[in-house]
Amino acid sequence: MRATVLALSGLALVTAAATSPASAHTGGRNGYAALAVDGPGARYALTLWPASVPPEVAETLRLARTGPGPARDQLLGWIRHKITLAAQGRRCEPGPGSVADPAAPAESLTLVVDYACGVEIRDLVIRDDLFDVLGADYHTLARIDAAGTTNQFAFGTESRETRVRLDERRRGTGGFVWLGIEHILTGWDHLLFLLVLLLRGGGWLSLLRIVTAFTLAHSATLALAALDVVTLPDRLIESVIALSIALVAGENLLFRSLVARRWLVSFCFGLVHGFGFSSVLREVGLPTQGLVLSLLGFNVGVELGQALVVALALPALALLRRTRWETRVVRIASLATLLIGSILFVERALF
Repeated sequence: MRATVLALSGLALVTAAATSPASAHTGGRNGYAALAVDGPGARYALTLWPASVPPEVAETLRLARTGPGPARDQLLGWIRHKITLAAQGRRCEPGPGSVADPAAPAESLTLVVDYACGVEIRDLVIRDDLFDVLGADYHTLARIDAAGTTNQFAFGTESRETRVRLDERRRGTGGFVWLGIEHILTGWDHLLFLLVLLLRGGGWLSLLRIVTAFTLAHSATLALAALDVVTLPDRLIESVIALSIALVAGENLLFRSLVARRWLVSFCFGLVHGFGFSSVLREVGLPTQGLVLSLLGFNVGVELGQALVVALALPALALLRRTRWETRVVRIASLATLLIGSILFVERALF
């Protein structure tokens, strides 16, 4: 009976995650920053999209696109107060700032602030506290150009600060690891797909094949998409991900004989899920140069988050298979997942 309670508790967690308002594949909200260091000064440019900020800030962005006024002043004020630069321990002074001419067809807005450091910059500390105004799930994906080198860093609530030495080529891989962990843990449709695969995955060897196939497949397409080698329309990717959830849940209900080849299903749909994982890196337009370590860190974070979920799910599934409730729980969970996947597919494909 205790095993049944544990298994049903796990199912409740999955259902709660599926009804969560968090959006899939985003890893939170993201902005893209470019910091160019030149002698005693630095130019900071932040690009934001209405979809990457809270609704009230999105309205401020739209007003700022129409021309000079309080909306632009407010946004530039946030950068001056929340983005802090210090050269050799000395705080750099931010200027009044400006807004780059908005591209007519785009919804993004680029805010530019020049910082005067008073000394030749050799050791630069950058602190990003934009989360205070843009929300705890916001991240700034930053490119830092200095002395002919390019550094990249993902600022988040757990990684608000980084240091760049102009005589060293340094990558902020750690920030991308955290971003990958958060991305997979908030990407509940990816997790729902993986869990419904494992629900009738068979023995330990079969489960290992499923997880390995999924990992190899999504790692390959994540790299290809993030490097812009292969890109597919987001609407198509999101729809197929939803369809994959529904199809695997339906297979749980109807085609028991196909479970033996489930690793192949995991691999095929894992290719599609990799494109979904890549959205957080690709949509902000990170350059190919210097992206390899950042991409590796992000993928490691995704794998760590996925391993955590699998480690929690497998013991519950093992206990479930020792009880007479297994068939009933699998059917109920698969039926609920089939319904969720079907609704998601219709919503993403048609609306």
